[in-house]
Amino acid sequence: MTSGPPPPDPDKNSAGPDKNSSGPSGDSAGPSGDKELSARERHELDELRHRVSALESGGPRAAARHHWLRSTGSVLLILLASLLSLLAVVSVWANSIVRDTDRYVATVGPLASNPDVQKAITDRVTTAVLAQVDVEALVKELQKAADQKGVPPNAAKLIDNLDGPIESGLKSLVSATVERVVSSDAFDTVWVNANREAHNALDKALTGEADGAVSVKDGQVTIDVGPIVAQVKDRLVSAGFQPAALIPNVHTEFVVFASKDVGQIKWYMRVLEIIGSWLPIIAVLIAAAGVYLAVHRRRALIWAALGVFAAMLLLGITLSLLRTVYLNHLPAGMSEAAAGAVYDALVRFLRAGVRAVGALALVTAIGAFLTGPARVAVLVRTGCGKGIGALRDVSVSAGLRLGPVGRFVHRYKRWIGWAILVVAAIVLFTWNYPTTAVVLWTVVIVLAALAIREFLDTGDDDSAVPTPSA
Repeated sequence: MTSGPPPPDPDKNSAGPDKNSSGPSGDSAGPSGDKELSARERHELDELRHRVSALESGGPRAAARHHWLRSTGSVLLILLASLLSLLAVVSVWANSIVRDTDRYVATVGPLASNPDVQKAITDRVTTAVLAQVDVEALVKELQKAADQKGVPPNAAKLIDNLDGPIESGLKSLVSATVERVVSSDAFDTVWVNANREAHNALDKALTGEADGAVSVKDGQVTIDVGPIVAQVKDRLVSAGFQPAALIPNVHTEFVVFASKDVGQIKWYMRVLEIIGSWLPIIAVLIAAAGVYLAVHRRRALIWAALGVFAAMLLLGITLSLLRTVYLNHLPAGMSEAAAGAVYDALVRFLRAGVRAVGALALVTAIGAFLTGPARVAVLVRTGCGKGIGALRDVSVSAGLRLGPVGRFVHRYKRWIGWAILVVAAIVLFTWNYPTTAVVLWTVVIVLAALAIREFLDTGDDDSAVPTPSA
């Protein structure tokens, strides 16, 4: 007897449609409670799918957009800091030239022994002295003396033609005397004292007025070398050339700096003078903000340091180009060699600052690279660590006991490293005018301190809880 499907249950038919059948909405039908729960679950499922889709589609884009904004902001800040570092070096130099008397004297003082400057001053003073000697009057005195002595007529005629030889011999005498004065220690004293009293020369140049030993007119900063003329006069008289006693007090000028653009750069230099003390700090803070904002901070630090190095390189090249431009636009009559020596003296400390900041930036970039995950950096750190470790092991084998010191260094190793870097930064920032030698010696001392820290680190930490053996 075959079995068929069970007969339909009238109760089920009366309860409603089968739960496998579809209603108008396309949802599965069931009891009223099941139908309400299914609709809610469907709504929740759709909501979850919408959220997942939003996260999958919008999340990475939002994160990428966030990283792009941070990276762009970091790049802009680093570029601004690089530009400000260039202006900071120039402003510190300008500020020191105007405000620091000793700095100014140290800048122009060496010019007293510069051969080109000495030659230019010798020519200037010689011309000033000869302008006060009447050669024609000397010839007339010789003629008068010849007549009184009863010199033969032929000899008297020869005296009439002595204008040229007398002038030539007098020029040689005066030039030799001036050269001896200019090359003496007395000239160094006169030169330094004149510049010390005239320390405000550049400041006066920017305001357009000056007095005393320094004058500023027609875009020229000049120093009165009249005292040199007085010394030459005394020496000529002592040498027996009595007409030199008639030379009056002469005020002749030697041009220290000449430029038609002195008035135009007045505003810029005054601004740099005002912000000279703050601009370096502002540049450092902006660079730090750019590094902090970056997604990859070590990489940003490297690029910030390289940006400052590039700015210093650009400034150094600009100074060389400006020297050529300055010499090509000298006023007529100025010695190009002397003007070049003066320019080099004025920018000597600026160039020293450029080299110092550039060296510091390059060292910072190298240091940031060597602390990174690059293979070369890891090899360098590993090699140094093994070398110092081997030296420590040999010392311990020889009887050296580090004890609590080694444990202390191991526990606070990171803090000790930061303390070393902070002290080095304070030294460089508080040094009045750090040079390249100061930067390099600071780097050497920092490396030595880090090596000592590594040597004292025994790897023992009594705060560590020993792990029981399995």
